[in-house]
Amino acid sequence: MFDIGVNLTSTQFAKDRKQVVTRARESGVTGMLITGTNALESQQALSLARQHSGYCWSTAGVHPHHASEWSQETAGTLRRLASQSEVVAIGECGLDFNRNLSDHNQQEYAFEAQLSLAAELQLPVFLHCREAHQRFIAILRPWLDKLPAAVVHCFTGTEQELRECLDAGLSVGITGWVCDERRGVELRALLPLIPASRLLLETDAPYLLPRDMRPRPTSRRNEPCFLPHIVSQVAAWRNEDATELASQVDRNARQLFGLN
Repeated sequence: MFDIGVNLTSTQFAKDRKQVVTRARESGVTGMLITGTNALESQQALSLARQHSGYCWSTAGVHPHHASEWSQETAGTLRRLASQSEVVAIGECGLDFNRNLSDHNQQEYAFEAQLSLAAELQLPVFLHCREAHQRFIAILRPWLDKLPAAVVHCFTGTEQELRECLDAGLSVGITGWVCDERRGVELRALLPLIPASRLLLETDAPYLLPRDMRPRPTSRRNEPCFLPHIVSQVAAWRNEDATELASQVDRNARQLFGLN
């Protein structure tokens, strides 16, 4: 099972990053994609991926929360990072109209700039969309035939939004959000709609700790070593074998990101 979304640069991991990776390996996680969310963290993500070569890879991008930071210098930094073999996707990029930490126009500009860069470099895109589906799809659609692959990370949308993402050819990342008895119930019902070849799983650690873990972890911090729990739960809700699903999502991740 491959974890496609780990925020290993987070200060929440400052004291034990190596142990976090070790625990992931010991729990059966076969690889991890470290998320870049701005220019600095994308550089840090690459550095961490190099420390765990062959097990960790990284993305290079600007999250919509940081879209106001976009500049030509930022674009140059992402281009330089993307030339490194450990960087296998552009992102996390997209739109977030929930928290609106950057102006909508800034978000859309940075999103399109990163789609253009990914198309030019022929790299997959690691996408973020929250409460912005209509604009997200409208901006993304003209680029889809120019991109090698795309995954909408941490999908939490409606059935209609899921169907539109699938119709657009996107792969879909599911997190421990689906394990939340308050917010995840509607998403659980949508899991069988995702074709096996388009499903990816992720922790989004240190965020989104699965709320249905028993016994509950003593810390609220999520870790990649909890991915097996997400795999098990998703398999049950899809009426599939957990071992087979773990192998399937590993294959999907490796194919999408071009990993050996």
